[in-house]
Amino acid sequence: MAEKLRIVNSTLDMVEQLEAIQRVSFPTLSEKEIITARHYEAHIQRFPEGQLAVINEAGLVVACSTDFRTNVDFDNFEHRYIDAVDHNWLGNHNPNGEWLYGADIGVLPQYRRRGIGRMLYQARHNLIRRLNLKGHVAGGMLKGFSKFKDKMTVEEYVAKVEASELFDPTVSVQLKAGFKIHGIIQHYVDDPSCDNKAAFIVWRNPDYRES
Repeated sequence: MAEKLRIVNSTLDMVEQLEAIQRVSFPTLSEKEIITARHYEAHIQRFPEGQLAVINEAGLVVACSTDFRTNVDFDNFEHRYIDAVDHNWLGNHNPNGEWLYGADIGVLPQYRRRGIGRMLYQARHNLIRRLNLKGHVAGGMLKGFSKFKDKMTVEEYVAKVEASELFDPTVSVQLKAGFKIHGIIQHYVDDPSCDNKAAFIVWRNPDYRES
């Protein structure tokens, strides 16, 4: 029988496990951009509803996600991840923000390819519906681009990912979860695996109600 997994809100006693997931999920990310246990403590205290963990039958955390609320200028979406997340402290969280910003998602290697990413996106979208937010935005790191950067431009790569001609480990999963690509962020992170680039992705809440 398949191991049963469930999604809960992250709690303070999980923060060391959350950091371990972050480090194994992003081994090429610069140290200054890694989310540490202290950062996770701040996230939980600042916006507990937006911090999710997937736990197994033994109660161990096998995956997690981090979000905060914000407002979005779709005409000026180029930004640095580290600035958006206030150097991982989520100090830019706006309790009245109309959009949920997906700061991070990580899964332990042995639990990948089990649909956990899609489970987390569904949980995030359920949260968006409960809070009546306009939708979900994120920088989808183009984790597969480094293999192709000498063969094509990032614009060509993204077009092929959108057309399902190429599979990107991050963005292809996000597209299957219902996101659309709004544009390309050229200087999102300090990570050679994606040549520092990301797709600015958007999921719009179909149940959003104007107040």
